[in-house]
Amino acid sequence: MRGRFGRAVALTLSAGACGLVILGVLGLSRSVSSQQARYGGWSRHETDSVSLPAQRAPLPAAELNLRKIPYRIVFESFRDTGEPGNWEIRIVNADGSNLRYLTNTPDIDEFYPKVSPDGGRICFEAEEGPDRYTTTHNVYLMNIDGTGRVKIADNARQPCWSADGLSIAYLKGEGGRYNNNSWSNRGLEIVNLRSNAVRPHPNTALRMLFNLGWSPDGQWFVATSRGGGRENVAFKAGDTTLVPLSIHGCRPDISPDGKRIAWGRTDWDLDIGTLDLRAPSDNVTGTRAVVACERGFKVYHADWSPDGNYLAFSYGPSRGDQAVGRKAPGWNICVSDLVSGKWTQITSDGFNNKEPDWVPAR
Repeated sequence: MRGRFGRAVALTLSAGACGLVILGVLGLSRSVSSQQARYGGWSRHETDSVSLPAQRAPLPAAELNLRKIPYRIVFESFRDTGEPGNWEIRIVNADGSNLRYLTNTPDIDEFYPKVSPDGGRICFEAEEGPDRYTTTHNVYLMNIDGTGRVKIADNARQPCWSADGLSIAYLKGEGGRYNNNSWSNRGLEIVNLRSNAVRPHPNTALRMLFNLGWSPDGQWFVATSRGGGRENVAFKAGDTTLVPLSIHGCRPDISPDGKRIAWGRTDWDLDIGTLDLRAPSDNVTGTRAVVACERGFKVYHADWSPDGNYLAFSYGPSRGDQAVGRKAPGWNICVSDLVSGKWTQITSDGFNNKEPDWVPAR
């Protein structure tokens, strides 16, 4: 598969793309057992015993009353306008209506949108530059209608918001030379949007992270690690404390009330559990699978709705690549009702639709 500048793109992972761990430098102890390192602290029995829901494919939209949901969803989408095509950010109502583009930049790829807590702005990652030798990933900010676009960080990736909407954290690119692997990063910075002051995170050993998230209480970050011997980690926002999350899989997302967490346990199911980062070891308990699909398809990128009653996620053929800004033909955005357990697609064009993020009601 080739990216916008014709460069070869390859992602070599073990079976179940969430499951590969590469040792790196995160400040974690290497004294964990090989089984713990492979399964993120869960035993093989615990990992394999999760019961999967009976539904394995999207239900007809009429099965869920999504019109009652007062929120919208933004997501990344590849618009094929002929060679080379490009990534744009789109927005849609939770029931799939009023689908439209927020960006229209044929020479710039925009992806990984994250909406501010008040629903008024979006931060996102952009890939820009005339050729592979000068391409960079930068972080931008714009209004929810696509206006007022401004760059806030160079050589930066995968931003997320503080709960008060006053700061944005992002991962710094690993080096000056271009690398579009989402985990090619070293260090984390936080920009204050009022003063524009930038400060580095106290833990200077942070690297090879992706899917960065900030807890609602502002005390913790969570992310998936490609280094350190564990798959998912939580680390304090204000000091160097770092602990493994007791889950197997990838892309953790904390619920708006801070009490639950969602993630992809495998390529084929999304789980939720109770989160307590004060616990000495088992900080995620009561795990259950809430979405599952047949082999030959994937489900990824779980994101909690503002009221905690729904999950938005990506779904599509297994040949698609779940990484940020990588093509996934046939993938669409879906919504799951956590009360009924039912889920359906809200987009149908299959334009590599991924990385959904809810827009709080305004």
